[in-house]
Amino acid sequence: QISKAMIKCNVTVRGTVSGEGRNRNNYEGKPFYTVALDVVIPADNGINKTVKVNVIKDGFVPLFDAPTKGSRVEISGAMLIRRRNNEFVFQIQADDWKLDGVAADDAVSGTMEFRGKVGKRIEERSDKRGKPYLRFSAFSAEKVNDSFEYTWVNFLQFDAAAPDWLKTGVRIEAEGTLDINLYNDILGLGCRVLSLKEYVVPNQ
Repeated sequence: QISKAMIKCNVTVRGTVSGEGRNRNNYEGKPFYTVALDVVIPADNGINKTVKVNVIKDGFVPLFDAPTKGSRVEISGAMLIRRRNNEFVFQIQADDWKLDGVAADDAVSGTMEFRGKVGKRIEERSDKRGKPYLRFSAFSAEKVNDSFEYTWVNFLQFDAAAPDWLKTGVRIEAEGTLDINLYNDILGLGCRVLSLKEYVVPNQ
């Protein structure tokens, strides 16, 4: 599922374990461990917000190696970001975690890989030094039951002008630095673009 995601992020997450973890088996009978984290997102304006990050780690995790409720943990891995009922859902497939000496501040840092369609807002601007930069928004769509969920991302690319092909409705592939932001209690996704290209759907 991670490899097919429209928004995939390679991240390091620091937070507090919000419940007891569990060892389970998937439909193939393979073991995995699951636990949830509370992660505080600092507000640019307003009050900080706590989000839930669901963690999955392949394999059986012995109790003495597992994070405990209320403990601090730092986890590295691939994170999916989706929308459900107008809320973000965060799920990380853990490659590794750190249980000792974890910093006191919560954080989500890493990179984003995005595939989706460009929205209506495409802006070319210049900074105070006259250097160009590009702002635009795009969304990924996921069919859920009989309707679609849309996840919007705001993109920022420095030292760049809009390529001729960048127009509303065009499919793109973008990679860059992940930004999870909070303004007036509204959670948003951003990406500082490092790579941008038009996505051409392969022939079926």
